[in-house]
Amino acid sequence: MTATPLRQSSPPSTSVPERVAALDWTRIAAELDEHGYATTGTLLRDSECAALISSYDDPAAFRSTVVMARHGFGRGEYRYFAYPLPDTVQALRAAFYPPLAVIANRWSAALRRDANYPEELQRYLAACRRAGQKRPTPLLLKYEEGDYNCLHRDLYGDEVFPLQATILLSDPASDFSGGEFVLTEQRPRLQSRAAVVPLARGEGVIFAVNERPVQGKRGTYRAAMRHGVSRLRSGRRFTLGVIFHDAR
Repeated sequence: MTATPLRQSSPPSTSVPERVAALDWTRIAAELDEHGYATTGTLLRDSECAALISSYDDPAAFRSTVVMARHGFGRGEYRYFAYPLPDTVQALRAAFYPPLAVIANRWSAALRRDANYPEELQRYLAACRRAGQKRPTPLLLKYEEGDYNCLHRDLYGDEVFPLQATILLSDPASDFSGGEFVLTEQRPRLQSRAAVVPLARGEGVIFAVNERPVQGKRGTYRAAMRHGVSRLRSGRRFTLGVIFHDAR
């Protein structure tokens, strides 16, 4: 299945937290429950996207670089931001977390888990630190012609927040071709199904990190999810990954 994202020509002239708060969270929650992912519409301005892309060449902004081919992850590379995070990244992480924590707690209850996510990001990060997870996980990913990202899950320790977001920073109309964001879902005793999620520049997709609850005829069961990026046919593609649990 292929999603049709909500789009607007440019985000409103408000702060990042105000834009996130103004999202249709009722729709987003319903789509996450039904599909395991939901798009945001255009969230970042072109200038904000360009600033994040340009930061890729500043080694002081990052704690590490991963070349995917060296680890069998695909082709391309990504860099994990160092603390303190850039203002835009920190604003997105802090603003997304509270409404997503509501959904995460509802999913936790549906899956009969003991996890209870606090209302504020800093309290959750304190729980990560107690679990030995202290390294920041927001990241910038760079793909060039022929690059791709294998299907995977972003798990960095025992403490896992069940939702994350990816924001496309490049323009698919002019900067690259191919490189579609892909999700797969595996339900018990069924074949996997795939979703291709087209995004505009500055648009985000929120999705399940690992698994999500699905209501079946005999009650609620777990559907395992993975995500990746298809092969880039031309150009260069940058994305921002906003992950809420930190890493060991």
